[in-house]
Amino acid sequence: MTRPRILEVEGISKRFGGVQAVSTLSFHMEEGEILGLLGPNGAGKTTAFNMIAGAIRTDTGAIRFRGENIAGRRPWDICRMGIARTFQLSKPFGGLSVVENVMVGAFVRTASGHEARAEAEKVVDFLGLGPRAATDAEDLTAFDRRKLELGRALATRPRLLLMDEVVAGATPTEAQEMVALVRRVRDLGITILIVEHVMKVIMGLSDRVIVLDYGKLIADGPPREVVNQPDVLKAYFGERYAQAHT
Repeated sequence: MTRPRILEVEGISKRFGGVQAVSTLSFHMEEGEILGLLGPNGAGKTTAFNMIAGAIRTDTGAIRFRGENIAGRRPWDICRMGIARTFQLSKPFGGLSVVENVMVGAFVRTASGHEARAEAEKVVDFLGLGPRAATDAEDLTAFDRRKLELGRALATRPRLLLMDEVVAGATPTEAQEMVALVRRVRDLGITILIVEHVMKVIMGLSDRVIVLDYGKLIADGPPREVVNQPDVLKAYFGERYAQAHT
């Protein structure tokens, strides 16, 4: 059974000077899906990610979230509409506790400090950070900071969550924990677009993957089918490798 489409990206492009970072990119996401966004360094992944989040304006095209074109909207307006994001580099607010950091996200939905704290406490418990709720966020480990980053996003009550390299620098045990946590987030009914360089993580986590190379979409489909396509092998490993393995 086909699920409703929550995101439709239609022909978006972005040029920086003489560099065409993204070129007429189109793809869609269905509600409840985990979509992996892959590509070698410089492929345009972060640029595409930032255009969806509103951090960068598109040169062309449309980005439809639940049927409404959000291209050109301001990031905070996009967040209020139901799209949240995490950042590759976690930067907590120093001098604030873990729960107070998560409250920052909750204030997107309420002006009440009491309601924001209640929401933040639920999110902190969900992430397994309850015992550290009163800890200064700057005293967290690097991995717990990543979970805190996720918590701020979840506190905005998103329908679509954009996640940027959630296991970068994590130990194998931490990576497994984060993968399990991402699945639990999806179980809450949240659709997830995830950018990740660790192929093993994407393979085991995504329902579907799309691959960019030089700003263009070169593959879209189930993970195990996509990673063996000649264009994908060529993008990651070079022409000779692709010819030897196809």
